[in-house]
Amino acid sequence: MTAAEVMELLEQNKNERGIANWEKLCQKAGNLMSFGIGLTQLRKLAKSIGRDHKLAKELWRSKVYDARLLSLMIDDPKQLKRSQAEKQVEQLAGGYMSHVFSSCDATLAKTPFAFELACDWMENEDPVRRRCGYALIYELSKKKTQGMDDDFLLNLIEQIKFSIHEEDMWVRESMNTALMGIGKRNKTLHQAALKAAKAIGAVDIDYGDDNRCEPLDVVKHLQSPALKKKLGVK
Repeated sequence: MTAAEVMELLEQNKNERGIANWEKLCQKAGNLMSFGIGLTQLRKLAKSIGRDHKLAKELWRSKVYDARLLSLMIDDPKQLKRSQAEKQVEQLAGGYMSHVFSSCDATLAKTPFAFELACDWMENEDPVRRRCGYALIYELSKKKTQGMDDDFLLNLIEQIKFSIHEEDMWVRESMNTALMGIGKRNKTLHQAALKAAKAIGAVDIDYGDDNRCEPLDVVKHLQSPALKKKLGVK
């Protein structure tokens, strides 16, 4: 599929309600235009397009928000290089596209350098990189990743516990999500993450006019009956 054909596909799937909502937010996202397509629908479109590194790079140069998100979803993790990731993280519209870039089953988290990148970005001075670093940890917590063992994650839990309230707001959100992901891995990490989440308490996130969003309640998620049964904890 060509970039022009993707644009036609986006036009065919445009959502007027989404466009109206986008117009309220566009100044925060580098004045990109949007077809107002929701993430669930974009994932379906990405699946129909398939992996295409060349097309992904073309779509990333677009001024269309939906096309850029598709770019992040269809890129090939075997061809995506760290230099590309470092360039893209500078172009996330002030962090507005960070969630799809580093989470949401992102291509970036499937690259062989994802864990190394996450470790470096969590220590970076740039809050957008830190946000993406912790989001990558959340994604990587869903699978076995070389080097990301219990000792590493136990230390990270402590780091999150002692620094989360001093962080940039969106980094706090990402840390909170990473803590939840870590706590779902096994009994040991569940106990440590739950203890940390209780010590942290409520995490303040201001979602502005979006009343549908509330800060993630990590304690609630880690104490869900289904998770406790899965991990064999009381």
